[in-house]
Amino acid sequence: MSKQEIDIILNKFISRKLMVFTIACFGLFAGNLTSEDWVIIATIYISVQGVTDMIIKLKNKNNNE
Repeated sequence: MSKQEIDIILNKFISRKLMVFTIACFGLFAGNLTSEDWVIIATIYISVQGVTDMIIKLKNKNNNE
């Protein structure tokens, strides 16, 4: 798998996470989602986003060396 293919997959994954988080926010404000469920979704989003950001920074650091 080439570097370009990996970047495309990561970008799609990040976009999908953001879409799920946005839908969860709309569900919360519409009353279709409980606050407990929203907290779980938000925690997962923040955790996965943080790991993704760390991987991208490490990848860029290794490329610069």
